[in-house]
Amino acid sequence: MLKKQKEELVRNMTESFGSAELMVVTRHSGLTVAEMTDLRRRMRAAGVTFRVTKNRLAKRALEKTSFADIQPLFSGPTAVAFSTDPVAAAKVAIDYANENGKLSVLGGMLGAETLDEAGVDALAKLPSLDELRGRIVGLLQAPGSKIARLLGEPGAQLARVFSARGDSG
Repeated sequence: MLKKQKEELVRNMTESFGSAELMVVTRHSGLTVAEMTDLRRRMRAAGVTFRVTKNRLAKRALEKTSFADIQPLFSGPTAVAFSTDPVAAAKVAIDYANENGKLSVLGGMLGAETLDEAGVDALAKLPSLDELRGRIVGLLQAPGSKIARLLGEPGAQLARVFSARGDSG
């Protein structure tokens, strides 16, 4: 790879890493092409970018971002998953690592917080941003539906009384 190409690659990685909220570093030794394709497909479906990069170039790109503290994790066959959703990359990486022992999570970083494998695992157990939004919408709709049910209840009770009287008489 030419020096110019490497510089362009580092620049692109720096931009990508700079816009991420979460970064998870994984070791993928032993994964077949089919397994790696499946992992990439799952990552893409969750809105996560997954890259296998040269460690030296990744470290150089990380120097210019808030993720500089995880540079020591880049040794050996590593790949990085990053996303703007603060949970998505961790969820997909941990789920796949639990299914396939050939992928291991080395650690990661959320904002300014460095995470070890246990930290990434704990993060993966949190609900995703979409799940939280759904819960909030449910909570906001609940009072309205309860009020509508309460307003309709007196009429329903009266109808049940008349129905019971009609059946007995």
